[in-house]
Amino acid sequence: MPIQIIPIRADFLLKVRNAGLDDQNQPVEHIIAKGGEPCRDVLRAAHPGEPLILASYCPFSQTGPYKEYGPIFVLADESKEPVDLASIPLPIATETDYLGETFVLRAYSKEERIVNAVLVTSDTCHAVLSQLLHEQGVAFVLLRYAAFGCYAMKIQLQAD
Repeated sequence: MPIQIIPIRADFLLKVRNAGLDDQNQPVEHIIAKGGEPCRDVLRAAHPGEPLILASYCPFSQTGPYKEYGPIFVLADESKEPVDLASIPLPIATETDYLGETFVLRAYSKEERIVNAVLVTSDTCHAVLSQLLHEQGVAFVLLRYAAFGCYAMKIQLQAD
């Protein structure tokens, strides 16, 4: 199943890095990584000592009751490292693993309303994601961390 991970919006990255403001026009926080913080722009965990930005982000584009903002980490400086936007960065037992063994998939309609949600493991992820993306009325799926519920990535079927 060909998927496409929708990257963090370029305008958001420019705004937090250059203007120091997040999606709610609040000042961002600059921190030094302890190591393991999930960097949404490069889909990997931070290395100890990396400069990071902690900012509020909204993956939604429409107003409504499901539109929400939440904290995300991004690298403080733009990175040229390659990011695979065609496969989910499942854990491979390295210090830069982005996802854990358990996470949540939330399916949304084109009106950005929740259609379905499933708690999955890395072993069941692909089968459940495929099922969700092929459900009637599903336009995209948000992958979220299980424990804190934070946004990890937005996924949709790859356009032809």
